[in-house]
Amino acid sequence: MTDVLSPFHLAIPVRDLQAALMFYEQVLGCGRGRQSADWVDLNFYGHQLVLHQVAAPQGPSASNPVDGEQVPVPHFGVILPWPDFEALAGRLATLGSVFEIPPTTRFAGRVGEQRTFFLRDPSSNCLEFKAFRDPSRLFSADLEAYR
Repeated sequence: MTDVLSPFHLAIPVRDLQAALMFYEQVLGCGRGRQSADWVDLNFYGHQLVLHQVAAPQGPSASNPVDGEQVPVPHFGVILPWPDFEALAGRLATLGSVFEIPPTTRFAGRVGEQRTFFLRDPSSNCLEFKAFRDPSRLFSADLEAYR
């Protein structure tokens, strides 16, 4: 595979398109692209996120343990540079955002050391934002952690 990252495309269901747009545009700062009455493309940190209004709510989500936290599954998110992560976490805290998992350091002192937090959009889609202490180690294995 190439070392150049390509933008991903992800389409997610939302119950209330206007409430979702307020969250993604005003809270997270995403820019709007194409749209119709039932869906909107957003620039989600350089990736294409499409919000599709649906009538039926999603089913319950599961979780898996990761470094002492119960991580919601499914979830999606983005990896930001460390200063951008800290600025976003601070801004969200100032806005009174409710974190599913508050900003924390995961795998401290190990190969995959990272900052992370989780929050839900108005339709309960779970998002993770993270930053790696050393971005070049994004896909490095910490084999000792799994023995």
